Amino acid sequence: MKQRQSNSAVFCLRATPFGSVAVLWSVYRSEPKISRILLSKSGTSAMEAMKKFFPDAPVSSCAEIDAFVGQIEAFLSGEDIQFSLDAVRLDLCSSFQQKVLRAEHAIPRGRVSTYNLIAQHIDNPKGARAVGTALATNPFPIVIPCHRAIRSDGALGGYQGGLAMKRTLLEMEGITFRDADHVATREFFYEEQETV
Repeated sequence: MKQRQSNSAVFCLRATPFGSVAVLWSVYRSEPKISRILLSKSGTSAMEAMKKFFPDAPVSSCAEIDAFVGQIEAFLSGEDIQFSLDAVRLDLCSSFQQKVLRAEHAIPRGRVSTYNLIAQHIDNPKGARAVGTALATNPFPIVIPCHRAIRSDGALGGYQGGLAMKRTLLEMEGITFRDADHVATREFFYEEQETV
């Protein structure tokens, strides 16, 4: 229980079907809160990334963080999990990034949207590139499902865990592909608001 009294960042690491996932967290306002989630990607494990960016963070956990990380593991194993934003430190993001992340969080499982439609949804119609940047630096991948944002032409775009992981996550959620890099659907979440 010593971590309960400390605001120092600590992390826990879990193995998943997509490689290890590292969760950086600390006690904030008397509750454990997640400040960063790191995914493994080709050539770099989450542990290596954690040691590079947060070299002084020790390994630790608590019941609340263990339960939340268990949800991440279940999601990455194909379960339908809707994450609460209460466990993450959105306050560490700019107000623009918070808007983008909240809009992305609202995209349901089995649906995708485009960077352009998300920009329009948050009242920044020329901000598709800025939306892409905000999602590329999403500190909470999986919890905020940035894999559900794609390009207007159906191309995958980018993803912190790599394009193979993005495609697999979308396929696990029922999204079909017309070729290796493009989703088959032309029905995008937030599209109905484009004509409003």
